[in-house]
Amino acid sequence: MFQAQQAVFIYCVSPVHMGAGTGVGLIDNPIQRERHTDYPMLAGSGFKGTVRHHFQANGWDKQIIARIFGPETNAAEHAGAISFGDAHLVAFPVRCTQRAYVYATSPTALARTKRLLQITGIECQWPVPEIQQRFCRVVEAHGPVGNNQPLRLEAFELTAIDSPELTEIAQFLAEKALPQGDAYAFFREKIKTDLVLLPDEDFGYFVKNATVVEPHVRIDDSTGTAAEGGLFYTENLPPESLLLAPLMATLERSGKGAMTAEEILKAVLKGSEVANGINGRLMQVGGDATTGRGHIMITAVE
Repeated sequence: MFQAQQAVFIYCVSPVHMGAGTGVGLIDNPIQRERHTDYPMLAGSGFKGTVRHHFQANGWDKQIIARIFGPETNAAEHAGAISFGDAHLVAFPVRCTQRAYVYATSPTALARTKRLLQITGIECQWPVPEIQQRFCRVVEAHGPVGNNQPLRLEAFELTAIDSPELTEIAQFLAEKALPQGDAYAFFREKIKTDLVLLPDEDFGYFVKNATVVEPHVRIDDSTGTAAEGGLFYTENLPPESLLLAPLMATLERSGKGAMTAEEILKAVLKGSEVANGINGRLMQVGGDATTGRGHIMITAVE
């Protein structure tokens, strides 16, 4: 039983490739997706491994890491005291002719976000708006287009409807979900105006067909040309994507100390004198790290 929990937002700064293994379609290296929604996700196991590596690389004592995350080799000794849940999608960037892009979301994505936030003790009074096919909801008076005006996303056109409820949600995400500091001031202001609510069907189309797909070519060292069969395609979650994950802690289980669940959670989020915690930190998750992929910002919901 977990005694402490907190939600963390994950903001993609670069394309992110959390691989799902070999693909069965045109994409050879697809990203992880939920089975029931087909929405992109980040598995908690990969997220936990990233955080563990962060503390190892920053000089944390190996015994402390094992007490918090569990033994590195003999897992039968004891379980770790920290748990990372899967990160689900909150908002997805979609190309827009009126703006460079908008932060697209859906009733299902917002309802799941609200549920997880409330489970972790965050008060969310905003209701989840409804939307019909061929329409979208935009931030009242400040959206990319006005009320009853056409909003063009990729090759599609939807009729925009002002929504005071979406305005409240956009303000909440700007304050709670995006990183603080001057570097992200533009994006905090942008999500206040450019959050767009799409029907679940349209949102599902974009998150499946508007990801970043990159061709790669394997070069034959002896000839310096493309190897036979060396062309493959890798899928990435695009930058500016926003996800949410639960972070839970329990009393230390190693028997070598007595850290409480709150102390475990604080150590991971805020760090110690040796290393900074993950809150407000730029981290790398997933594959293709040497080609600048997988950069994310972590923001704990206070």
